[in-house]
Amino acid sequence: MWSREVAGLRLTFHLAGINNQNFLMRDEETGTYWQQISGAAVSGPLRGKNLTLIPSDELNFATWKAEQPRGTVLQDVPQYVSGYAAKNWDVRMQRAPTVIDFPEPGLHARSLMLGIEVGGASRAYPFDVVLAEKLVQDQTGSESILLVVGSDNESVRAFRNHVPHLPVAPEFYRLNGTGSSALLMDSATGSQWNFQGCAVSGPSQGLCLDRIPAIKDYWFDWRNYHPATTVWRPRH
Repeated sequence: MWSREVAGLRLTFHLAGINNQNFLMRDEETGTYWQQISGAAVSGPLRGKNLTLIPSDELNFATWKAEQPRGTVLQDVPQYVSGYAAKNWDVRMQRAPTVIDFPEPGLHARSLMLGIEVGGASRAYPFDVVLAEKLVQDQTGSESILLVVGSDNESVRAFRNHVPHLPVAPEFYRLNGTGSSALLMDSATGSQWNFQGCAVSGPSQGLCLDRIPAIKDYWFDWRNYHPATTVWRPRH
């Protein structure tokens, strides 16, 4: 998700074309072309500018509604409903061929990945493996990070593993059957943490971990625009 405001302008975007199966947007105001995945202006008067990333979540509705009980939902626009993708579009896309591919053991072009850029490095995490693991603790570039699966077993969030009052990043453990909102416990203080990355009990109560944007993307697309990316693998 990107902010529409750049260089003092509020831009209006339209789909203009496809570049290696990643779509290009063209703004009405200047005629500049923008790349979807990077938010970079690749051609036109604003070339070299970048859109500002807006943090967003891909959650199931129940999880989102529990966190945002007063949240509103964007309704379909009736005159465009016929042009919307079908609900099972992702199943169809898994079979669609790709123009480019980057062979990687255990992955195919349309393997779903969670892509992260942090600590001066980029790293891709196989989405189905993250869901199976429930909790991933990793080092990406200079940052210690956590990937946490929500209690719905579908939603994933990424955090910097940095607790301000602790000298080193603690080890986290997954909690099961606590009957509370807590999903994790840290080894250093025994504090319990929820899916928002905030401590709900223990010495760290009231503190929250910093969120890291994670992009859900196909392997071929993420690798194409992040040529130096590494791929996380479980150790067991």
